Amino acid sequence: MIRILSTRLLQAVLVMVAVTAIAFIMFRFVGDPVAAMVREGASQAEKDALRATLGLDKPLVIQFLDFVGRVLHGNLGTSFRYQQPVANLLLSRLPATLELVIIATIMSLAIGIPLGVVCALKPNGALSRLTQSLTLVGISMPTFVTGLLLILVFAVNLRWLPSSGRGEVVDLGFWQTGFLTVSGLKSLILPSITLALFQLTLIMRLVRSEMIDVLSSDYIRFAFARGLPRSYIYGRLALRNALMPVVTVTGLQIGQLIAFAIVTETVFQWPGMGLLFTNAVGFPDIPVLSAYLLFVGFLFVLINTVVDILYIFIDPRLRTR
Repeated sequence: MIRILSTRLLQAVLVMVAVTAIAFIMFRFVGDPVAAMVREGASQAEKDALRATLGLDKPLVIQFLDFVGRVLHGNLGTSFRYQQPVANLLLSRLPATLELVIIATIMSLAIGIPLGVVCALKPNGALSRLTQSLTLVGISMPTFVTGLLLILVFAVNLRWLPSSGRGEVVDLGFWQTGFLTVSGLKSLILPSITLALFQLTLIMRLVRSEMIDVLSSDYIRFAFARGLPRSYIYGRLALRNALMPVVTVTGLQIGQLIAFAIVTETVFQWPGMGLLFTNAVGFPDIPVLSAYLLFVGFLFVLINTVVDILYIFIDPRLRTR
């Protein structure tokens, strides 16, 4: 067990080293931030002075070493656009993104698992075929199209829900939440549905496939032969084993939801980290771009490592191997 955990942690460290290098190099080619920061008609001397102040006049290797040193000390730099520490900007936008991801994950699990079970118990039934057809259409539609259609129907035509923004939030000191207000909860509905649609479809199809495989196994046939109740067989024996891969997929999908909430937050003008990243691309605000990629990479590595460790404890066969 110690060897397995050590291997997972070592892999996590190596991945983070690679992500740090990518986060530094990738956004050095999106544009010149000095051109966006100086006043109109600034002289070349003023541009050179600003470039020296930002440390952009140093060789690329020196800039990378300075970047790594700051990251190791928890300093993600200062935003070129907002002139604030990038860590503070990310932390101020983190509650909005996490609340959106939490609701989307709960929604996808609460709907996807029951639909997967129903489709597995009657794979050739009318409900199963209709559900799979609808989910296929939903997963094939781009996220921004889904979001715009929801806005058109529920915000513009029916006027039931707001089309953008986060609504009224309550400041708890360490967290700003929209869970405690009616407008905040209403504002969560449309972006959560948009963000959850892909994950819902994936979980539904995964549960359906795993349930069909489990129901055809020998121990399920033996349970039926013993006359055990169907509710016990389907709920305790079949579904419990079918949900094993869902643990891994759900953990990875949470990381993907955080990373790819950019489109959803842009469509609904949701004030989260994704919208901050979109605004930083147009500036270009290189410290924000690099810190966002580094932060998302860290979340991916953290979630993946935790899921791997949990999977080892859940499934004793992995410890035996």
